[in-house]
Amino acid sequence: MGEFCLTERDGHLFIVTINRPDVMNACHPPANKELAEAFDEFAADPDLWVAIVTGAGDRAFSAGNDLKYQASGGDMSGQPKAGFGGLASRNDLYKPVIAAVNGVAMGGGFEIALACDLIIAAENAVFALPEPRVGLAALAGGVHRLPRQIGTKQAMGMILTGRRVSAAEGKELGFVNEVTPAGESLAGARRWAAQILECSPMSIRASKQAVMDGMEIGGALAAMKAQGGFDQVRAMSRSEDYIEGPKAFAEKRPPNWKGR
Repeated sequence: MGEFCLTERDGHLFIVTINRPDVMNACHPPANKELAEAFDEFAADPDLWVAIVTGAGDRAFSAGNDLKYQASGGDMSGQPKAGFGGLASRNDLYKPVIAAVNGVAMGGGFEIALACDLIIAAENAVFALPEPRVGLAALAGGVHRLPRQIGTKQAMGMILTGRRVSAAEGKELGFVNEVTPAGESLAGARRWAAQILECSPMSIRASKQAVMDGMEIGGALAAMKAQGGFDQVRAMSRSEDYIEGPKAFAEKRPPNWKGR
């Protein structure tokens, strides 16, 4: 248990909670460092297959960068290589991560959510990239991930105004997967995680790598040609799960995934 984030293991599920509710879970370098260490643990443990990240309390997922800490002269050094929230610049994590957004997700908080694979948002959640309103820019991935996820025009409508978007509008725009009643975003994220855990973790990682790395390649045909060289795709094809899946299907029984 850390000072600024909490972690919980539940079988193959790993839950990370940003734990600074007194400042709406805004993050400063020490919090980012702890979050990076938590996701390092998740990445390295073969028994952890899916992660959920959420915020403590019922007001905020994360209000983003702790501007009061920065303005008061707080030490801004020591930011982790994994980026804001330990996720924003982490480009080699092929295990799925779900954001359970339980309230405000502003600036860097929204960028943490955008770095996740799914966003499950409570109906009272609010999203924004308000950095231009305080003389900054959403350079921890926001200005790059949002256009790729919802299209340039809709993204520019948020980025250039800093306007606030509800969970319902976020689902309409396409960056929210599900809207839950207030207080139930974590339960919703657990449901999605349970569905993912029904699948082979080897296949999930291969699929995520093929999607994420494939989008960095020119076109669909080029990506399809390249995917045979992706390490997670190769690992899947050499795994016990690759044999177990078809065998279980043929035997009409649930598969016993090993994750190797």
